[in-house]
Amino acid sequence: MIDLIRFHVLIFSAFLFSGCDQQPKMPVSENTEVVKIAGDFDFTEGPTADSLGNVYFTDQPNNRIYKYSIYGELSVFTDSSGRSNGLYIDHNQNLWACADGQNQLWKFSLDGSKEIILNPSGDVVFNGPNDVWVHKNGNLYFTDPIYQRPYWENVHDTVGHQSVYLLKNGKPILLDSTLVQANGVVGNSEENLLFVADIGDNKTYRYKINEKGVLKDKMLFVEQGSDGMTLDSEGNLYLTGNGVDIYNRKGDFLQHLDIPEDWTANICFGGENFDQLFITASKSLYSVKTNVKTVR
Repeated sequence: MIDLIRFHVLIFSAFLFSGCDQQPKMPVSENTEVVKIAGDFDFTEGPTADSLGNVYFTDQPNNRIYKYSIYGELSVFTDSSGRSNGLYIDHNQNLWACADGQNQLWKFSLDGSKEIILNPSGDVVFNGPNDVWVHKNGNLYFTDPIYQRPYWENVHDTVGHQSVYLLKNGKPILLDSTLVQANGVVGNSEENLLFVADIGDNKTYRYKINEKGVLKDKMLFVEQGSDGMTLDSEGNLYLTGNGVDIYNRKGDFLQHLDIPEDWTANICFGGENFDQLFITASKSLYSVKTNVKTVR
């Protein structure tokens, strides 16, 4: 599956000027190449990196999680992922997986052992946990939209909302049920910020996180939705769908990265120096070198 095919990235930038006519540093330089690392999957999703920069991602239709190492080696992390979609590795190096096969959240150790944390019986009604982010204090945030899966026995239509939740002390707490279809979620632990994409309403919101982990001060960040998302050390937000769109911390458009696939599903930073974007798009995994690094 290792392809290592290089493409020129089409990068469209909005050059934002201050009073001194200085061009801001772009996250991705002009003429940077996007590298197709691997292909021939059915649908890739959920990239996340461990503390070394190894990247994990899902091939949801095939019920697998893959590992792409900093040495360029691709391997199967598990072939029983619970139909996982979004993933996130927390500060304790636990791999959290939105296992929507039975509406659960799974927690893997990086040795491959797992524990079912949310809804272990499979009896609690959720639409299907989709994306996840974990604060450095251990509070976990996940989205729960409806994407009817062919492997579900029943239609998941009993919740009545497609929302964002806090998982705290093993219990889910509903945070915002006013979203049309919550999808991507990512945060910044140092600044206590959470971003949630309402892909159903083509909007992305920014919230502040209070001392109890609850969201406050909801603000429309950009008039654009997203599948998966990530943040960098400069406070820039990366949205996915039709390629990758990058916005600065004020919500001003910076750049567009054109990815040669039908759909760009998710994105994370990884690699040995955490200065590469890893992008799951349709049947493939791509990487792009950046001028910035990750933030958690």
